[in-house]
Amino acid sequence: MSGHSKWAQIKRKKGVADVRRGQLFTKLGREIIVAVREGGPDPDGNYRLRVAIDRARREGMPLDNIQRAIDRAAGRTGEAAVEEVVYEGYAPNGVALIVVAATDNRNRAVAEVRNVLTRGGGSLGETGCVSWLFDVKGYIAVDIPGDDPEEKQARGEELALQIMDVEGVEDVRVGEDTVDVYTDVADLGRVRARLAEMGLSLSAVERTYLPKSTLSLGVKETLQVLRLIDRIEELDDVQKTFSNLEISDEALAEYESAG
Repeated sequence: MSGHSKWAQIKRKKGVADVRRGQLFTKLGREIIVAVREGGPDPDGNYRLRVAIDRARREGMPLDNIQRAIDRAAGRTGEAAVEEVVYEGYAPNGVALIVVAATDNRNRAVAEVRNVLTRGGGSLGETGCVSWLFDVKGYIAVDIPGDDPEEKQARGEELALQIMDVEGVEDVRVGEDTVDVYTDVADLGRVRARLAEMGLSLSAVERTYLPKSTLSLGVKETLQVLRLIDRIEELDDVQKTFSNLEISDEALAEYESAG
């Protein structure tokens, strides 16, 4: 699964340059709205909202926009409600996809996702068609401080040992820039709070879909799927996409070099 972690890091680095600023704010605002609807408007008691607000601030989203998203979730703006929707389908060569959207128009969202999938050689499926291939887990990305790769690797391994002792942590994986922490969904908030108490910098706290097994393809076919996922995630309503694709280092290198 290391390829997935590296791919996510590459996407985060490219994200600000690749996504139009207005579109990025739309996605961030919808994440805030969904977080408020799920856990309430108090970021001190709603870990998902706290992380969403922190990320919005890092990306330069104005405070007025953040407050407007919170007000919209509370029904104070008169705008249509935003809800989280999960779609399932396939990319080319049988790669399973889970697409998580936050939308105020289900008909528009499903039509756009279906259109991108179909044009990219994939298909939209029925609910349950691929979800059985994944485990739903809590995920936390802990930033590894420093710039030197060797020092970061050593520091990451030290952090991983500390984090493994935290109650509720099921698995820890050391990446190039983050230590990836996995929990039961029910334990996610408690683990996040403990890691924050330890003074660690958390760049992501969310539910994730982990494939129970992965599918390996050639480099050309892998890049075809990754580019299709990029096109899906360019849709305003789409927040995240998960797959069971095994991503090789060679495919990652080509994906990153393509810019």
